Amino acid sequence: MSEYGTPTAPARILVVDDDPTVAEVVGSYLERAGCSVEHAVDGTDALLRAERRWPDLVVLDLMLPGLDGLEVCRRLRARRPVPVIMLTARGDEDDRITGLEVGADDYVTKPFSPRELVLRVESVLRRTRAAAAPGNTGPLLRAGDITVDPATRRATRAGRELALTLREFDLLAYFLGRPCAVHSREELMREVWGWDFGDLSTVTVHVRRLRAKIEDDPARPRFVRTVWGVGYSFEPESDGEPENDGEAA
Repeated sequence: MSEYGTPTAPARILVVDDDPTVAEVVGSYLERAGCSVEHAVDGTDALLRAERRWPDLVVLDLMLPGLDGLEVCRRLRARRPVPVIMLTARGDEDDRITGLEVGADDYVTKPFSPRELVLRVESVLRRTRAAAAPGNTGPLLRAGDITVDPATRRATRAGRELALTLREFDLLAYFLGRPCAVHSREELMREVWGWDFGDLSTVTVHVRRLRAKIEDDPARPRFVRTVWGVGYSFEPESDGEPENDGEAA
């Protein structure tokens, strides 16, 4: 039995890649880790397979024939939340950031170590399953008109529900649980993503996405403030000053 599934249903992973060698290697490593793996050869096939049997996580190649990985990710997210780890052979940072901005939880650049990919899959699944586990309760977290309920995984602002991804919710909950403290991107990567190493631009992009959903004016953030040279701070009562939403130096 997979640690991340149930006694009768191991974690269902949909691997979307038109390269049969990559798909076979990734699939075999995930199956050895106890996952149930299904392979889709292109974006259209992926959407059809997800419709028939919704996966617990999607490993999604960015470069696909027909519908590319970005569009597949958008369409999956439009239907319901699902963790996505994106694969890309491109070295350009803009492509990786675009993948994160459309909702990918993580990415791995080809060529990659299959063992590293399995570790990233396990990390995302662990957090997903922990969030959904019965008894995973905690006090309501509030800041201004923002409310986060860890028990139901719901976040609202002024009574309206916020459409947050898994990582965005965890990031907001982490900030609200530690108001006014300054957090480095390394700390956020470790505590929210569960990684002691990784591309810190992942944190930067998720902070930008979170600001777009909770701030009145993301260019003048009132809640999530950049502390230049250090990281970020969540200020429940801050007035907000103009700042460039770039990487924390």
